[in-house]
Amino acid sequence: MIDIIAHRGASREATENTLPAFQRALDLGADGVELDVHCTADDTVVVQHDAAARGIPGDAALAGRLIATLTTAELASFRFPDGSSAPTLDDVAQVLRARATLYVELKGLGTAAPTLKALRRYGGPCAIHSFDHRMIADGAAYAPEIPRGVLEVSRHLDPAASLRDTSARDLWQLAEFVDETLVRAVHAAGGRVIAWTANDAAGIERLAACGVDGLCTDDVRLARQVLGR
Repeated sequence: MIDIIAHRGASREATENTLPAFQRALDLGADGVELDVHCTADDTVVVQHDAAARGIPGDAALAGRLIATLTTAELASFRFPDGSSAPTLDDVAQVLRARATLYVELKGLGTAAPTLKALRRYGGPCAIHSFDHRMIADGAAYAPEIPRGVLEVSRHLDPAASLRDTSARDLWQLAEFVDETLVRAVHAAGGRVIAWTANDAAGIERLAACGVDGLCTDDVRLARQVLGR
């Protein structure tokens, strides 16, 4: 069965990377949720895509600041239009309660070790991935029991090379570069292919026919319909 992974939660129905988005993804029947993490100045792992804090801060002087320069309390004061805020990774883990796989993209520098500590506390099904393959290699040394993946946006002559170099399991490949040849090569190396981001019916059908293991999507409802779930 192909895993349907909610990209930043159910991001078409709620503010991305917030607790309502992750809860909605569960409600829609996602097999996994994907999210992005940075670390605050006091080393809390928080969920947000951008390096700069998003939303409206409680103190206007904090506007535009990088997450890495803010304390956990300062970041919590930022609010999105729906009233939500950037959650901590621990907050998200409490919402999921092992009902879906937690896929964590390491964004900010130095996020590997604190993220893996948080995932060990969680104990549910989880994995990390990143464009920074050095952090994935670091993760293999720090917490070898937690699966790892590498993000790619180019077409490689040897699709499995990055998996071997980093001791990773998952190749997160840009959907337009996924074909049957790539999937066969990764499977032959013992890896999995997760395509991102798949948001139209024809694309989802094509990727499923290629034999991918996971689809990262903004539209969980559509993916379930197309895959007959």
